[in-house]
Amino acid sequence: MINILVVYFSEHGKTRQLAHWIAEGVERIEGAQANVRALPKVSAVSEQVEPEIPEQGAIYATQQELAECDGLALGSPTYFGNMAAPVKYFLDQSAGAWVQGQLANKPACVFTSTSSMHGGHESTLLSMMIPLMHHGMLMLGLPYSNASLNTTQQGGTPYGAGHITGPNHDNPINEDEKSLAIALGERLAKTAKKLK
Repeated sequence: MINILVVYFSEHGKTRQLAHWIAEGVERIEGAQANVRALPKVSAVSEQVEPEIPEQGAIYATQQELAECDGLALGSPTYFGNMAAPVKYFLDQSAGAWVQGQLANKPACVFTSTSSMHGGHESTLLSMMIPLMHHGMLMLGLPYSNASLNTTQQGGTPYGAGHITGPNHDNPINEDEKSLAIALGERLAKTAKKLK
């Protein structure tokens, strides 16, 4: 069984929804399993802000799960054209996996949500790729052979899946965004299967 880790932080729920569409794509591939994991908020004042186990939603990702996965989908909302602090914090904790080369030559992809069309979603996707490339992961995007990439009027880029939430975070994920997230999950699982 191919183990794909889908890790995300979501403030308003849209990045979480994308994570579940990516997981659906992963599980459309025979012999692939998606493990969806959330990331807790971080605090600027050194106090625990989240319980050890969340009251609802996906359980929190661990560094062990990261090291042992066969492929990774990493998601974050866009904050000022960059990933959210909880995602960066999670990656900053992965030095052990980096030293041991535990993620080298494994496939990875990234996804994001942002409030506006020009809110920096592409730079967020690119910023999330950098630490994964330092781990030696093989980055996957979305090829233009996917029809939805040519028709999307909101989220979704060659760099990864995405969603434009609107300023009040109330835009629903549209069919193009959904199909691109599913396609990205399928591509990740297929690649992990071939590599393993």
